[in-house]
Amino acid sequence: MHTTYLIVALVTVVANAGMALADFARAPFVMANSAEVGVPPGWVPWLATLKLAGATGVLLGLFGMRTLGLAAAIGLVLFFAGALITHLRARVYYNIAFPGAYFAFALATAALLAAQ
Repeated sequence: MHTTYLIVALVTVVANAGMALADFARAPFVMANSAEVGVPPGWVPWLATLKLAGATGVLLGLFGMRTLGLAAAIGLVLFFAGALITHLRARVYYNIAFPGAYFAFALATAALLAAQ
């Protein structure tokens, strides 16, 4: 189980840190998707900060700070639950798999860490 947790947590860290960097860079696909679901452009850096904080916390959890790692993973679960709700409310379904995948990885990270 430890190997599974390690792999899932690393994917969670890399994916969220990568998306946070794209958000900070205001990549065109980020800004287009945000506008489509009704997220104001001014929120993007704040949301990126939350993703990066979550990724950092999960990474620190891998280095022995289990409580912080679990809290960060749960925070990412809540973040992406909000993203899924935002997509549903805006009726933007064609790309809902992306926040869904991030949600699933954060949830798996939290569950695997809690089970250890």
